[in-house]
Amino acid sequence: MKLFTVTYLFTVKKLTRPLLLLTLVSGLSGWTLAAHAMGDDSKKTPDCPKGQVYDSKTKACMIEKSSMLSDEDRTQYAYHLAKTGRYQQALNLLDTLKQPNTKEAWNYRGYATRKLGRTDEGIGYYQKSIALDAKYSLVREYLGEAYMIKGRPDLAKAQLATIKSLCGTGCEEYRDLHAAIQGHPES
Repeated sequence: MKLFTVTYLFTVKKLTRPLLLLTLVSGLSGWTLAAHAMGDDSKKTPDCPKGQVYDSKTKACMIEKSSMLSDEDRTQYAYHLAKTGRYQQALNLLDTLKQPNTKEAWNYRGYATRKLGRTDEGIGYYQKSIALDAKYSLVREYLGEAYMIKGRPDLAKAQLATIKSLCGTGCEEYRDLHAAIQGHPES
């Protein structure tokens, strides 16, 4: 359609250059709006080659052993690794933290450990995360999912109730744990 429009404009001799420019610009802005409508994934953590970690300051992958990488970036990239199925790599990266005693680090360690099939160990890490911040809804979701794996829907429902009190029924953590309890976990 755009090619036809441009070709047509070039063949009509009475059209002026400003009109052609306006048509091209409006076509590009339409493309930009369409790209945003499909979903902007620019905020997602990119994959880095093995042994590298995404640095949020430089917006580039850096050698994992670099002292310039913050614990926050290491922790976030460990979560990215875990969410993409690289659980052991995530745990190895979490082992490099200078300050591993954060709610996120314990939660992501619990997530990766649970996904490796060590659910009881993962529950222990989730409990350490909750001890640091009882209002951290993501750890409550993952703990509830672990309880479902252990066959304890009563404990999972208690986590769901806590999540509801923290962020309501519309938050992603509530929806995901509710689906897990109903037997339809989201991917």
